[in-house]
Amino acid sequence: MERLSEHRNEEFVTVLVRDPRTQKEDSWHSYIDYEIFIHTNSMCFTRKTSCVRRRFREFVWLRQRLQSNAVLIQLPELPSKTPFFNMNNPHHVDHRRQGLQEFLEKILQNALLLSDSRLHLFLQTQLSPEDMEACVCGQTKYSVADAIQKFASLNRRFPIEDEERKKGGNDADSDSESSSSGLGPSDDSISCGCKASLASEES
Repeated sequence: MERLSEHRNEEFVTVLVRDPRTQKEDSWHSYIDYEIFIHTNSMCFTRKTSCVRRRFREFVWLRQRLQSNAVLIQLPELPSKTPFFNMNNPHHVDHRRQGLQEFLEKILQNALLLSDSRLHLFLQTQLSPEDMEACVCGQTKYSVADAIQKFASLNRRFPIEDEERKKGGNDADSDSESSSSGLGPSDDSISCGCKASLASEES
């Protein structure tokens, strides 16, 4: 039992929220998204490293969904919404970035929250909230693990793979994470070795 405990103590999850960028939504609206970098050796994760981009409203969605599935847990707060937020003000943007990182750091310390598939899809795919919800509810042809593995394979930018992709020409919808892959039924759990426990928008 002592060896098992020591092994668990060696597990780590590093999360970085960084590289805020302004994205154009349409002719009149812009928003800022942030890169989320994960590096871990935890058995809870399908991929040991990943990198995605998320905007603030997606963090809001994640917190709402995690809270609804873990009503007895007091979730950490997101950076407060303020009408005075200015995306052109570096101090405002960095303050929000720090708050988002602190939010994820606290979330990832909770074993119950780590068993929620939505968290893993949020951190390791670019699926939209609607597609994440559909995947978790078994309404997609791909499972949670399939979605994560597919996103990882599409984002390996090695020259050899790019060449083969050009030659093959048979990768349909390669830039669409929500495209149907004809894979197996969706799983509602991504425990992957984790113990499963009890089970407004702003730009």
